[in-house]
Amino acid sequence: MAESKNNIITHGLSGKVGDIIVFSQRGSKTIVSKAPKERTGEPTEKQKKHIAKFQEATIYAKAALQEATTNDIYEKGAKPEKNISAYNVAVADMLGAPKIEEIDLSQYKGKKGDTISVKVTDDFKVVAVKVIIENADGTLVEEGNAKISTNGLDWIYTTTKENDDLTGDKITIQATDLPDNLTEKEQIL
Repeated sequence: MAESKNNIITHGLSGKVGDIIVFSQRGSKTIVSKAPKERTGEPTEKQKKHIAKFQEATIYAKAALQEATTNDIYEKGAKPEKNISAYNVAVADMLGAPKIEEIDLSQYKGKKGDTISVKVTDDFKVVAVKVIIENADGTLVEEGNAKISTNGLDWIYTTTKENDDLTGDKITIQATDLPDNLTEKEQIL
């Protein structure tokens, strides 16, 4: 892909020239790229899923930018100098779910006030991390939202109940981002 800088002939050009090149505008730049080939045949199931996911992301981005709060959040993430608009940021955010990188259960001994630390990343912003603690038989011990630590990566959950027998207990972590993409990870004690 070529980029035209301060060219008075191509400045503002947009569209396809024959079957060879395409001019497009991104911010204040004119981009010149190879013309895409015509698609032949039916898309595969994987391609259909990808197309559907991208359509969902564009619908989400358009709706998110209509809301004042989410528009402001995505505008702050935009990088006009790199031609990345708030719309681009919102589409990318919808396409990528949070990643639960690490669950640290070393401080959880079954006592009220113990902590569980979870490292969660996202391409834009993690908005909530929920911790669910269940006994080996599936009965709920407790659940609640973790709080973000000062480093911006770790989420800390402070337990509220006593749990006498940790053997076989299941800890479930649920992380969500701004478009409500949900990632879940379990760990057995």
